[in-house]
Amino acid sequence: MSEIEREAMEYDVVIVGAGPAGLSAAIRLKQLDAECNVVVLEKGSEVGAHILSGAVLDPVGLDALIPDWKEKGAPLNVPVVEDNFYMLGEAGHLRIPNAPMPPLMNNHGNYIVSMGNVCRWMAEQAEELGVEIFPGMSCSELIYGENGEVKGVVAGEFGKNADGSQGDGYEPGMELHGKYVFLSEGVRGSLSKQVIDKYDLSAGHEPQKFGLGMKEIWEIDPAKHKEGSVTHTMGWPLGGNAGGGSFIYHLENNQVYVGFVVHLNYRNPHLFPYMEFQRFKHHPMVANLLEGGKRVAYGARAISEGGFQSMPKMVAPGVALLGCSVGMVNVPRIKGNHNAMLSGIAAAEAAIEAIAAARGGDELTAYETEVRSGKIGQDLRKVRNVKPLWSKYGLTASLVMGGFDMWTNTLGFSILGTLGHGKSDAEATEEAAKHQPIEYPKPDGKLSFDRLTNVAFSFTNHEESQPAHLTLKDAEVPVQSNLPKYAGPSARYCPAGVYEFVEEEGKDTRFVINFQNCVHCKTCDIKDPAQNIVWTTPQGGDGPNYPNM
Repeated sequence: MSEIEREAMEYDVVIVGAGPAGLSAAIRLKQLDAECNVVVLEKGSEVGAHILSGAVLDPVGLDALIPDWKEKGAPLNVPVVEDNFYMLGEAGHLRIPNAPMPPLMNNHGNYIVSMGNVCRWMAEQAEELGVEIFPGMSCSELIYGENGEVKGVVAGEFGKNADGSQGDGYEPGMELHGKYVFLSEGVRGSLSKQVIDKYDLSAGHEPQKFGLGMKEIWEIDPAKHKEGSVTHTMGWPLGGNAGGGSFIYHLENNQVYVGFVVHLNYRNPHLFPYMEFQRFKHHPMVANLLEGGKRVAYGARAISEGGFQSMPKMVAPGVALLGCSVGMVNVPRIKGNHNAMLSGIAAAEAAIEAIAAARGGDELTAYETEVRSGKIGQDLRKVRNVKPLWSKYGLTASLVMGGFDMWTNTLGFSILGTLGHGKSDAEATEEAAKHQPIEYPKPDGKLSFDRLTNVAFSFTNHEESQPAHLTLKDAEVPVQSNLPKYAGPSARYCPAGVYEFVEEEGKDTRFVINFQNCVHCKTCDIKDPAQNIVWTTPQGGDGPNYPNM
């Protein structure tokens, strides 16, 4: 604990992160006990500012939390009306029929949504129940009790100089203590990462796997717009270089979500995920849709893809990990928000039961039991082998074997058992000498854009006088090791142009971190082959400000 003196506030439950998991937990806590004292701390400038999602929502979580959500005006306005699956080649495409698809791949009954707007609406429901929600409040530090349990967090520390010293307007923040602390920070949250390491919660579980998801909102020609249409593609341009694919969702007001996911276990360090996304938009099928339209927003975030076998232990003394802090994405469905909501509900129910029994600061084992054996576990267990099959045998084999395995799991069994992932995504990166560089076409400024231009459409902002929230364990590693061995992959895997190697005549190569560009995707923390980059939370309110992502 820091020696800085801070005021402390006491709560029953402290929740870090106002995403679907954290807000669901807050709402359920107050539904079960109106006297429960609950606070939600959100690092974004407002609720929803940092939310980026695939944006097709299975309402099962919302149904369980607020059954009358339609009457209450939840912003689920666009039901899915058609599903399309395509395999792309460079100049053409092949439609994959829906009939052979396992039932879980059917989007009937789901909605195309802005998860940012859904979370804003959920925050309103929570506040009506008496939940305190504080946006712009980053949690920079965990507070531990006398017995090693997590007892709270430090939030709202502002005014440090770039070197870490206290500036003239320094504010030390406050300690917020709770009988239990819920961490719902999303993928690779900095506090969650500390808890997982401190209590060795990953022991006995497969390494977590990740993808990088990038998304643009486009306003297109009304004649081309099909409200409620959902399209997924695989194949080109990634081919054998990496796993991944795209999504194209038609929402309201002639707007379309155009997204692209690259699995981060790719081997070739020359791969440039952002440029693969930009190249994808020049495929004839996609280009025809977007021509005459305009891009209005951009964002990126990491996606947890390890599935059932990669979920770490979710509880430690005084703390529980929720939603994507654990990794609850159903990879073939590209959906995790429904499981995030269900996890928040389960954590809240376990906490209320514990508090009623005069407990606090212990492990909420009932929460973990419910996640693994209840609806979330059942959802993820059915698809647990899709990701490792894709990683080991490639796209075509995974479509056949993975589809078969999903069908058998739907019937209650799997001849494959549970496959492992093996290496982490960082360890999967091979030396540059083993691979050929990849040539990418220059963005045309109409369908494709350079990174810095697109970052402006994420509306990201960081106060430049604060300490950089991206730090190096060893300042020598990027130039002395990563550049000669891996061709400096950080200059490519970051979708916001944060990292660059600067070469000037007569001077040594410099590694520059432009942290102001960061869109908080955390890919660097995941993919760096030396695991030398550490992502920490910047001061509250900084980062992207997504409008309707």
